[in-house]
Amino acid sequence: MAELRGKVAVVTGAAGGIGGAVGRVFEQAGARVVGIDREQADLTRADDVVRVFAEHQRLDILVNTAGISGRRLGDGPVDECTEGAWDAVLETNLKSVFLCCKHAIPKLRAAGGGAIVNVSSVLGLVGGDVDFATHAYAASKAGIIGLSRAIAVHYARDGIRCNVVAPGLVATPMSERAQRDESIRSRLAELQPLTADFGSPEDVASAVLYLATAGFVTGAVLTIDGGWTAR
Repeated sequence: MAELRGKVAVVTGAAGGIGGAVGRVFEQAGARVVGIDREQADLTRADDVVRVFAEHQRLDILVNTAGISGRRLGDGPVDECTEGAWDAVLETNLKSVFLCCKHAIPKLRAAGGGAIVNVSSVLGLVGGDVDFATHAYAASKAGIIGLSRAIAVHYARDGIRCNVVAPGLVATPMSERAQRDESIRSRLAELQPLTADFGSPEDVASAVLYLATAGFVTGAVLTIDGGWTAR
């Protein structure tokens, strides 16, 4: 396992399936993990984000896993998506990543460099069909990829790496609707042909650990999708 002894890692969305798995894997690798979730801070508010990062003197790794699906708020195809859903999803999924990166970068720079890993989605890379037509969500996840690559280029001179994981269908609380949908389950062999099943949070966490420690990798988008985007 990669060695993170002595490193401090902030993980947002730490109470979620992927965030929780990342925290466990990082702790096993020796890192001191600072988990942040909505009960501790509203990551769409700059003052909350400033407070969270001010509480920790050192930072070596930031992992942004916090996010929502938005379907229950009115997300859907662009002609049906409500403005309220659009605003909520973009704020929660993209603005939070912007704010956390903004306030983490000075601490990463002070530490002599470090790593940012942001969680996007396959839907930030490819269009979803009728079963996955949540266009605010897709836009937010595509935005994470564009922002991450811009960060990777601009802050490379500071020794700061920024990479992305793009999961497919993973068995987490956020994907419970899909897990219960028999029409989606019947398509798993088509969508994720490697296993014909949902991935696990640990599949994503192991990829995040790799990107957090891969010293010559920046600006990468690593798909964790059982073959979804290989088609």
